[in-house]
Amino acid sequence: MCQALQKQYLFLFLKMNLTVGKCYHVYNRGNNRQPIFFSDDNYVFFLRKIRHFISPVAEIISWTLMPNHFHLLIYANENSVKTATRNGIAVQQFSEGIKGLLSSYTKAINKQNNQSGSLFQQKTKAKEIDLNSELQLMIAFHYIHQNPLKAGLVKRMEDWPFSSFRDYMNLRNGTICNKELARQMISLDLATFYNDSYAAISDEKIQLIY
Repeated sequence: MCQALQKQYLFLFLKMNLTVGKCYHVYNRGNNRQPIFFSDDNYVFFLRKIRHFISPVAEIISWTLMPNHFHLLIYANENSVKTATRNGIAVQQFSEGIKGLLSSYTKAINKQNNQSGSLFQQKTKAKEIDLNSELQLMIAFHYIHQNPLKAGLVKRMEDWPFSSFRDYMNLRNGTICNKELARQMISLDLATFYNDSYAAISDEKIQLIY
């Protein structure tokens, strides 16, 4: 890849300038809304990539993988904002992690499907969530888990294996999320958690996290 293209590629990730101690709704979808997962193994492979590239540079609060997009709710820590210089450009480690996640996964899927080109949309979005508003944080947390249900992929959220909902329901001992941090930040009442998770979220409230 020539230097000009490398700089252009890196620029796609520079929009995510995170701040320590803040939460972000991070999301991207397939280019032209195309699928990004083609089998259960693809989902599992992407999760391995999340562990490798994202877990070291952010605290993950919740996540969901969908057939043509993904959502992460992350908390920025000191590692997130450390910078490295790439082709004369200072890039935060979290942005480097996203670049590594998407580029390595794209390379594997293109090889699997005997294709080439972009798998994801150019810019991964990172929308800051207002930590002074517990409501906004709760909206982001529950909305991410509700995605498979809203899309009609399952009739119950716990039936979708590719989200962190099962982990919070203690149906699986998942270790991607920092559940202790989530409990500190969000008032998760175990007695009402299941019903709270299924509560309808209005379109108006969803717009707060995009």
